[in-house]
Amino acid sequence: MANNPVANLLRAPELKEKVLFTLFILLIYRVGAHITVPGLDVNALRAAFGNLQNTFFGIYDMFVGGGLSRATILALGIMPYISASIMFQLLAAVFPTIEKLQKEGEDGRKKLTQWTRYTTVALSAAQAYGYSVFLQSIPGAVASPGFSFMFTTVIVLTVGAIFVMWLGEQITDRGIGNGMSLLIFFSIIETFPAAIGRTWESFTLGEIGAFSLVALLAMVVFITAAVVAMTMAARKIPVQIPRKVVGRGRIREGQKSFIPLRVNSAGVMPIIFAQSFIVVPGTAAAFMDLGPLSVLADAFQPMTLTYDITYGLLILFFTYFYTAIIFNPVDLAENLKKQGAFIPGVKPGARTAEYIDRVLTRVTLPGSIYLAIIALVPFWIMGIFGIQTFFFGGTSLLIVVGVGLDTVQQAQQLLLLRHYDGFMKKGRVKMRGRQRYM
Repeated sequence: MANNPVANLLRAPELKEKVLFTLFILLIYRVGAHITVPGLDVNALRAAFGNLQNTFFGIYDMFVGGGLSRATILALGIMPYISASIMFQLLAAVFPTIEKLQKEGEDGRKKLTQWTRYTTVALSAAQAYGYSVFLQSIPGAVASPGFSFMFTTVIVLTVGAIFVMWLGEQITDRGIGNGMSLLIFFSIIETFPAAIGRTWESFTLGEIGAFSLVALLAMVVFITAAVVAMTMAARKIPVQIPRKVVGRGRIREGQKSFIPLRVNSAGVMPIIFAQSFIVVPGTAAAFMDLGPLSVLADAFQPMTLTYDITYGLLILFFTYFYTAIIFNPVDLAENLKKQGAFIPGVKPGARTAEYIDRVLTRVTLPGSIYLAIIALVPFWIMGIFGIQTFFFGGTSLLIVVGVGLDTVQQAQQLLLLRHYDGFMKKGRVKMRGRQRYM
């Protein structure tokens, strides 16, 4: 096998088809993300969005590659489906019925997927209606405001969100990588060239010096390397599987394995949750007159001490909260007990669950601090170097690195599987050749 993984992917016909199919779907998605909803003045919309960067609209716009600020037919992107998926994930901790479906295997997952799709349609319609009302509130943005415009916009955006959901499922089923994650991945990296161009323009205009630019690039490389390292970092808990008698007197030898507890088990979700809370004052100030409370909104603007402290503490809280939702030490301990496996020096059952929970709590602390730093570093960089926009936001960087690593790992697994299949086929051919001459 050649050392170049890209060449190996393109050399294998079935893998090449997966890669080309994935790129084709992504091309369709990005083309649709540039077709504007009829009856809008895009220039007036962009001018309005210039003041909404630190609001819910600004965060949402990042996940859809600027589609919201351009009011495209795919402006809602994959976010309604992601929201519905997170909703059922959180509800599983409250409603036993949903938790039971998650544990029922393929049939349960199919039913949950169907419920998620129905919820996606409802969320898309609700978000489309709210967005159409927002568009009509912008002076000069809508040529003919009224019921006709709202009805058309709701239908177009809802259908667009369902179409994006279908595109993501096609990538997952027939392409390479997780389709939903890849759609967000390409939506984010599409904004990088424009942000890099604005940074270069600031350099040419003398707003950023040569030393500052070199230091900025070095910091970007360092932060990216740190994110990759922390994304892959894990605490390995050793597990011993005892020898067993299987079949007719056959003995399966004992095995040693481990449980990997990631330092960042929660991924990017704590930052998203924290952002949803920290932008509330700014969003309220953008749409209404707060009077004396405007001082509070100003205090929660980025690059202020109040913002940094509150944002960091929210990330720490949501890291523990989301980790507790997605990781259940009791279930893990029960599964180990059923398999006859155990952690050396720890009694099976409740003691194992307590041990795993204690280790997870300790591992999550540095992970939460790391997330808080990654989320705040872009604001510190903007303040130090005096630039208005920085293309490496904490949320976007974690998503890009995480999805990139997952996609590369899946491509490597496909290559390894193909190599293994080819090896087995050669072995079978040799065995048949030997049998002919026996």
